[in-house]
Amino acid sequence: MTLSPSPFESLARARADLRIGLPVVLTATAGSAVVIAAETLMAERLAGLRRLGDPVLAVTARRADTLKARVYDGDLARVPLCGNVDVSWIIGVANPADDLTMPLKGPFSTLRGGDATLARTGIRLARAARLLPAVVMVDVPDENLPALSQLTRIDASLATSILDTPTQLQRVISARIPLEVSETARLHVFRPREGSEEHNAIEIGRPTRGTPILVRLHSACFTGDLLGSLKCDCGAQLRAALKRMGDDGAGVLLYLNQEGRGIGLANKMRAYSLQDQGFDTVEANHRLGFEDDERDFRIGAEMLAQMGFSRIRLLTNNPAKVEMMREHGIAVTERVPLLVGLNPLNARYLDTKAKKSGHIL
Repeated sequence: MTLSPSPFESLARARADLRIGLPVVLTATAGSAVVIAAETLMAERLAGLRRLGDPVLAVTARRADTLKARVYDGDLARVPLCGNVDVSWIIGVANPADDLTMPLKGPFSTLRGGDATLARTGIRLARAARLLPAVVMVDVPDENLPALSQLTRIDASLATSILDTPTQLQRVISARIPLEVSETARLHVFRPREGSEEHNAIEIGRPTRGTPILVRLHSACFTGDLLGSLKCDCGAQLRAALKRMGDDGAGVLLYLNQEGRGIGLANKMRAYSLQDQGFDTVEANHRLGFEDDERDFRIGAEMLAQMGFSRIRLLTNNPAKVEMMREHGIAVTERVPLLVGLNPLNARYLDTKAKKSGHIL
C-alpha cells in the first residue's frame, strides 16, 4: 500500500490549501498554472506570482456580468492584472460587498482565445472550498515546475472527473438519540470520501424498507435552524418535518451540510448583506459569482440507498428535489407539501423562491 495521497486526498489537500491562502499547481495537456484563491490572496504571494509571469484573475460568467466584463470562455472570464493593481483591488473585483458604495475599477479587458481549462478547474476548486469563485493564476512552463514541488499538484482533468462524480459516502456510526418527537430516534453519520463536511440522517421510529417512507431532505441552516432567524423558513420546516414524522410514527430526515444552498455560511452572509442593499436572494448569489442553487442532492439519494430505502414520500415544496431523487434511483411516490414559516420578514424571500426557483408555495 502506497503512502502517497490518492487523487481524492490530493483534492482535499488542495481545497484546504486554498482556504488558508496557499497556491496549488494545476496541470493539463496544454500546460500548467499556479492558482490561488482571490479571497485568501496576500500581497507577498501576489508578488511571488508576478515573479513567475503575468497573473490573470478568473471569475465566473455570473460575476463578470455584474462587472460588465466581456465573457469569451462561456462560463468564465479571464481578466489580465496590470502591474499596478494590488490585493485590495483584486478582492474588490471578486467580492461584490462594495459594488454599490465604491465604483469598480473597470472597464475590464478580458482574454479571448487560448485554453481556459485551468481557470475553470481553479474556480471549481475555490467553489468546493466554500470560497468566492474567483482565482488568481499564472501560467508556468514545465521547466519551472521542479521549483514548485512543495505545492500540492493536481491534474485538472482528474480533478474535474472527481468533482463531477457523485460523492462517495462512508457510513461511520449510528446511535439512539431520544428526541421530543420520538424517544426511539437514531442518528446516522455519513462521511464523504473526499473529506468534505459530514452529513447526517435522523431516523424516526422504525420505518419499514418495503413501503414508501416519509423523507425530508433538509439543507443545514445555522441561522434558521439554530438561531430561529425570521429571514428564511428553514427552522420552521425542520421542526415541522420532525413533528410530522413523529406524528406518523416513522420517517427519515436527511440533514445535509450544504449551508446557503451549497455556498457555505460565509458566502451566505455575503448574500444576506447584498439583500440588505436591495437585491433578492437569486440576484445576490449571481453577484457573488454563484448559480441560483449550488447544492448536490445526489448525496441524499446515496444516503437513502445505503440505509435501504428506495421508495419515499418526499416532504418538500421544491420540485427539483423530486426530480433529482428519481434520476438517482429513488422512487418518489408522493410530494408532501411543507407550507410553514411565512412571516412579514421573509415574504419577499419566499416569493422569489416561488417565482425564480420554481418552489410550490
